[in-house]
Amino acid sequence: MTPVVSTGATPLLSLRDVEVTFTTEAGPATAARGVTFDVMPGETVAIVGESGSGKSTTAAAVIGLLAENGRVTAGRIVFDGQELVGQGTRAAAALRGREIGLVPQDPMSNLNPVLRVGAQIVEALEDNGVARGDAARRRAVELLEEAGLPDAARRAQQYPHEFSGGMRQRALIAMGLACRPRLLIADEPTSALDVTVQRTILDRLDVLTDQLGTAVLLITHDLGLAAERADRIVVMYRGEVVETGPALEILRTPQHEYTRRLLAAAPSLASRRIQLAKQHGTDDVDDLLAVSGGDPGTTTTPALSVVGAGDGTVTSSGPSGASAAGSPGDAGGLPDHIIEVAHVSKVFPIRGKGLFSRSTDFTAVDDVSFVIPRGQTVAIVGESGSGKSTVARMMLDLVKPTSGEIRFNGQPVGGADRAAETRFRRQVQPIFQDPYASLDPLYTIYRTIEEPLRAHGSASAAERRERVHQLMDDVALPSNLLRRYPAELSGGQRQRVAIARALALNPDLVVCDEAVSALDVIVQSQILHLLADLQHRLGLSYLFISHDLAVVRQIADHVCVMENGRIVEQGPADDVFDQPQQEYTQMLIDAIPGAGLELGLAG
Repeated sequence: MTPVVSTGATPLLSLRDVEVTFTTEAGPATAARGVTFDVMPGETVAIVGESGSGKSTTAAAVIGLLAENGRVTAGRIVFDGQELVGQGTRAAAALRGREIGLVPQDPMSNLNPVLRVGAQIVEALEDNGVARGDAARRRAVELLEEAGLPDAARRAQQYPHEFSGGMRQRALIAMGLACRPRLLIADEPTSALDVTVQRTILDRLDVLTDQLGTAVLLITHDLGLAAERADRIVVMYRGEVVETGPALEILRTPQHEYTRRLLAAAPSLASRRIQLAKQHGTDDVDDLLAVSGGDPGTTTTPALSVVGAGDGTVTSSGPSGASAAGSPGDAGGLPDHIIEVAHVSKVFPIRGKGLFSRSTDFTAVDDVSFVIPRGQTVAIVGESGSGKSTVARMMLDLVKPTSGEIRFNGQPVGGADRAAETRFRRQVQPIFQDPYASLDPLYTIYRTIEEPLRAHGSASAAERRERVHQLMDDVALPSNLLRRYPAELSGGQRQRVAIARALALNPDLVVCDEAVSALDVIVQSQILHLLADLQHRLGLSYLFISHDLAVVRQIADHVCVMENGRIVEQGPADDVFDQPQQEYTQMLIDAIPGAGLELGLAG
């Protein structure tokens, strides 16, 4: 279809029939074609679409940050009357920062690990002539405060490794806003943030738009966020714009089939625990999921393909979500609870600033207790820094508790002999939040997924090969990616590889630390259904760490709400969401982007 573009006032940014091509060993690959849209002064335009749709490539073309093998091969990109296509690197660099700001997607790899966070913001201020010396250092602290970072003066003196993922993202947002650019390109700016900090950041972006006339080009897979914050939406699919128009109009009355698919897959608080269809039947969402994983070249695969045949029983629809009697997940004499966390605390010493200054203690987890019933999903939700990921690391025996005890299958975690530790590592597998840092950049995708099978000597080479290909099908990735390296994959593709690797050994417990936060809604829905189906068929148990309460509503049987290291509320998921007992829990629910909007195909 021909996109509808803005008319009347002069656009700040205008794209006309833009084509972006990458030179690869297999020949030219077109990542975007015929892209046409405008961004008016002070306007927020959201580009939505699944992973590999060309969203970030289009943004990179605007700001002149395409990879060395990529270039704009057709069309025009005009910023404030200046043609950007064909300009030299010096001219592009002059625009970046002062005129066009960028908040990149990945908070883990876009900060210099050997420089203090404050110094990196100071560098941005000084390089663009905004402030110098003490004034720049004071301004850096102010920017961190604006980005929602508590105790900003102290945090400015810390290094990136001392920040959580959400805190690093806030630092990047502070850097992107440092020079008060006229256009801010925000590439998934809140994907690593909890809902309350999302609101802080997005409110700040709104202030910039209203007071300073700053336009925002928002790249996101969060349709609720796009509906709530954008004036207009551009929907991209496989490198092309398929629909564009006013945000609420697009999301309430979508015209293109792909937009309707996006809406059907989007989680919401109206959702309920995923229920699996009987035998070979499918529910409405499953019909949608038999589409590609979202990247050009992805093959069509069944969304719920897993190793081994199921018995056709369905997951109980009761509040507990327990597996039906006689299902493959029956414990057979093992304890009812696969994990018991009893009065666990974790205290970290924090180094003082001076050479001879004393360390102070920081209590990250404070007297936390909960259990994970066998074959069920327990979710931990809370703001960044609430202690969620620290609990997950202690359960994985990557961090030792300061006090309290964690028991797996009735046995204490940690301190056992090497054979017991090897068994534990096989039975408990993680899916980490960051798909960029959790994959070895020197391993091919095949070697990455195969590595757990090699390490545990559980299969022959032929069996390993067959298992790797089956896992690629399970996470909706084409087998032609197996010879590639992580750097050649999108963020969503990398996270699916991490999920496939975690499932390789058929573990009993999977610890999912923000495991779907990097995925677009269609692939996210595929993965959530896949996790639910694996749980049903194989009796898996999950600890699900997430800041996305709409996702938690779909996957969790039981929810624990954490605030400042303590569990302040826990109970069956329906009870926590429908009748929250704590003001903090209600605040988390109220902060979900788009929670109060009525979207098309919702419900």
